[in-house]
Amino acid sequence: MSRVVHVVGTGTIGEPLIGLLCHFKDQLGIDEVTFNKRTPRLIDRSKVKNMLDRGASLSTSQEAMSGFEKLGMRPSYDTRTAIERSSVVIDCTPSGAGLANKEEYYKAANSVMGFVAQGSEFGFGKMYARGINDEALVAGEDRFLHVVSCNTHNLAAIIKTMALGNGTLPNNLISADFVCMRRANDVSQDSGYAPSPQVGRHKDERFGTHHARDAYHLFRTVGREYTRLFSSAVKLNSQYMHTLRFKLHVEEPTTMEELLTRVKENDRLARTYKKSANQVFSFGRDHGFFGRILNQTVIPHETLSIVDGTEITGFCFTPQDGNSLLSSVAISTWLLDPDTYEEKLQVLKPWFFEEV
Repeated sequence: MSRVVHVVGTGTIGEPLIGLLCHFKDQLGIDEVTFNKRTPRLIDRSKVKNMLDRGASLSTSQEAMSGFEKLGMRPSYDTRTAIERSSVVIDCTPSGAGLANKEEYYKAANSVMGFVAQGSEFGFGKMYARGINDEALVAGEDRFLHVVSCNTHNLAAIIKTMALGNGTLPNNLISADFVCMRRANDVSQDSGYAPSPQVGRHKDERFGTHHARDAYHLFRTVGREYTRLFSSAVKLNSQYMHTLRFKLHVEEPTTMEELLTRVKENDRLARTYKKSANQVFSFGRDHGFFGRILNQTVIPHETLSIVDGTEITGFCFTPQDGNSLLSSVAISTWLLDPDTYEEKLQVLKPWFFEEV
């Protein structure tokens, strides 16, 4: 059977994901990459044609087909056909649309091996973040999976590395508090920019924002219940990168040398002497894949502080949506072949930076 990976949506995650899958499809064991776009627009024609030139095939609804053709973009499949002929479907649509698509299309597509949703699609399926809970994946059983948001990736990576000793101290975390300083919008977006810092509500009575809530459920998949997680969010008037401020309270005392060793030994975390988001963002633009750093987080290690050996405080940068892209590729490759996905993912190692 042909191994087809289908991406729904061509936004800030969908577009680079399509490019990445096309570029490495042979190494990842993919035969064909297809993607769905809903609306034909002249402003999007250049990127759609670029994806077609990379070898991907376009799908859209029956109603939109003539519109795409008039603009010189020929769809190969209608929306439902593209889904049903796929091996894996990755939904990169805006918040809430993935859950709607699950009801309308995915539940009935019984021949598809697996479906993956992105970000704010709580309840879509088992939560996943590369390097955090791979051991929770069950071949032949997990079919609906939810790649958590880029900030939740960052938050979980900080907990696992600094509080849990890269997994060697599973019961070490007492509590964790995070402030997610979010960029206003992506550099590719015109709408949604914040002219000044905007603080967010603590919508979740127990966890504050969805970031800590999602991290709680992510760790639950591996049998860990970290109930004292809390997160807050503020949107900054910047388009560069999300920044995270964290404070962890741990049981077993640690040292700065030990923390830095843990960071260095985890190839999904990058250290940096840079302390501004624009410098880290610029590095990703110049040296990343599609401008993306694929590490889970970038830590300006000189900001780390330890009080009494048990209170760890610091800052880190969320590498755009690079961590979500990595997890999307990882889970898709796992769905196609759970026995070889680790080996195949090594093709992406050049974009796991030890230092930024």
